[in-house]
Amino acid sequence: MTAATRPRAPRLWAVVGATGTGKTSLSLDLAEAIVARGGRAEIVNADAMQLYRGMDIGTAKLPESERRGIPHHLFDALDPTEDAAVAWYQTTARAAIDEIHGRGADAVLVGGSGLYVSSVLFDFRFPPRDRAVRERLEAELEAQGPGALFARLRELDAATAERVDPRNGRRIVRALEVLEMGERTHGAALPDEPVLWREDTVIIGVAVPRDELVARLDERVLGMWRDGLLAEVESLRDAGLERGVTARRAIGYAQALTQLQGGMTEAEAIAETQALTRRYARRQVSWFRRYAGVLWTTPGANAADLADSTA
Repeated sequence: MTAATRPRAPRLWAVVGATGTGKTSLSLDLAEAIVARGGRAEIVNADAMQLYRGMDIGTAKLPESERRGIPHHLFDALDPTEDAAVAWYQTTARAAIDEIHGRGADAVLVGGSGLYVSSVLFDFRFPPRDRAVRERLEAELEAQGPGALFARLRELDAATAERVDPRNGRRIVRALEVLEMGERTHGAALPDEPVLWREDTVIIGVAVPRDELVARLDERVLGMWRDGLLAEVESLRDAGLERGVTARRAIGYAQALTQLQGGMTEAEAIAETQALTRRYARRQVSWFRRYAGVLWTTPGANAADLADSTA
């Protein structure tokens, strides 16, 4: 028996990087390479917006018919009216990975939502919640707006206030909730010295030169509108998208909603989506570049070589 085919304990893989870099394709190639070596592999989603049912075009969600027979988890797990809280995601994703490992298969975590990925890969604990405190703060937010609550946060915890958008009422409420419970706000940041949740973890990063990535992203947004994003959003609106806390703010979906409401032309909606997507990709690159021990590669890399290099 060769080293490449020798049985080993199930492993956790992560395929990370900015949006539009080809993570989905590489994750499928990697899973097939693992299978070709006599193993088994299943894929776990780590894209916050691909958790939502019906949000397909704007998230570049892979159709079931193109998943090559590989089991996929945590796609279409929530209704657009539900909140994709990262603490919930951490628990749910880790449970899915434990079940995959229990079946003797490798788990391939794939996505570009940095906080979601980190919550699974690293020892990442979240402060507790208190529904009564949160509801009271949300009532204050409704009555006073985010400005007054942000001023309070800045007075109580200036460091956290520096990391929070003054217009993001949800983040402000959460920070104040944690403070009222006597905890330090975690700031939704990667720990200074992250410790892996699973020791046998391999992180593969997919990188694309900035100019090439910008062109990819701009074309991708144009493709979303060509492929029917507006009709998808109209259908989701009928299903309650506008009542969602998280889903309605997704890049592309928020702009399409505004277009449907008459607040933007199509050209304006596309241009704003392109600009926000480019900004988001920059943040993703910065986030994942902080990870230690990443195997950086490019789109179209040979997944078999990657699998062999970590055997």
